[in-house]
Amino acid sequence: MTDDAPGGHRRPALARCVALAPSNFVAAHWGRTPLLSRAAELGNPDGFTDLFSPADADDLLSRRGLRTPFLRVAKEGQVLPAARFTGGGGAGAEIGDQVLDEKVLDLYADGATLVLQGLHRNWPPLIDFTRELGAALSQPLQVNAYLTPAGNQGFATHYDTHDVFVLQVDGRKHWRIHEPVLPDPLERQTWGGRADEVSATAAGPPALDVTLGPGDALYLPRGWLHSAQAQQGSSLHLTVGVRALTRYALVEALLGLAAEDQRLRTSLPFGLDLAEPDQISKELTETVEALQDWLGQADPAAVAAKLRERLWPATRPAPIRPLAQADAIAALDADSRLTPREGLRWQVTPAGDGEPDRIALRLFDRTITFPGQCALALRAFLDGGVSRVGDLPGLDDDADRIVLARRLLREAVAVPG
Repeated sequence: MTDDAPGGHRRPALARCVALAPSNFVAAHWGRTPLLSRAAELGNPDGFTDLFSPADADDLLSRRGLRTPFLRVAKEGQVLPAARFTGGGGAGAEIGDQVLDEKVLDLYADGATLVLQGLHRNWPPLIDFTRELGAALSQPLQVNAYLTPAGNQGFATHYDTHDVFVLQVDGRKHWRIHEPVLPDPLERQTWGGRADEVSATAAGPPALDVTLGPGDALYLPRGWLHSAQAQQGSSLHLTVGVRALTRYALVEALLGLAAEDQRLRTSLPFGLDLAEPDQISKELTETVEALQDWLGQADPAAVAAKLRERLWPATRPAPIRPLAQADAIAALDADSRLTPREGLRWQVTPAGDGEPDRIALRLFDRTITFPGQCALALRAFLDGGVSRVGDLPGLDDDADRIVLARRLLREAVAVPG
């Protein structure tokens, strides 16, 4: 989702987050240093209220049947138990974890920060915005909203294990940013394991001391320490988290594949004391040699397949409308126009052993097979070269083309054009 820029043009999602050209942002800041972008530099005269607003937050908290874990509540640096703000949903909603608005009011009025989580999955403007920004960055994203009462601070100084874009929606919030105690932390290297270092560093002078107002944006690479406090009024900001794609992900994929090497599956000698360095020295040397030998023959295609299993499910394609989709299937003919589902990751390959006359369409959550003669039509459609059903190439007649198109609609690969 993007806003309307002067002249009626649509502004790219990344341009709403950083006041630099993408190439300059990547070269100077991406994964390296913070970047503050003021509303005037971003061309955000109306801020980010088109994406999410205080009224939208009230709507979610009171009228949408919100459940955990889509709401988290924090006070004085501590996350409160969900039982403090959830309960039964009443008649027709036999659940025990529905967010109760009167309990939320009590906690918020008493100074607690509300964290609305997973908005990239349940708030339409942010679903669209996140998909566009994720495509620009080629990385999985998540979006949370933080609502903090005047003068309060939800969390103590900490660091995140993912990059973030902070988009200030409403009110003003004071941020203190310090350099990392652990550069480029992995997801499992959370700040809690280095709490003393974090506290000591946070007691020193900050690298950046700023107050964000409506329409301002702040980029923080993973690992940079930060704390934020609402000013005279309440504050609402969005945090867009960018999941890191690291070299260690390649290491994990390689180690997963290394299990295919029998030398690395060999049992250690009977009675070996793994706590004694002198006892494991010989086995360690032989294991390292076997691993080095195996790594020298690592297949990039096999590594890519491992990474695909991990990364593709982290980003969902554009939502579909099941009822409209079903109507399109029923009304399909040779003149119908279809388009590939936006944001869908795909790969067309031979189906494999035992199915020599079939092809496989690999998606983020499943693999679909088709007769081999569909290969040309399938690729032409997914590459965006054909939209009219009757123009699908490589098939004998319109009846075959309609069968293929119907399957693509039913599998949510295509949507009505």
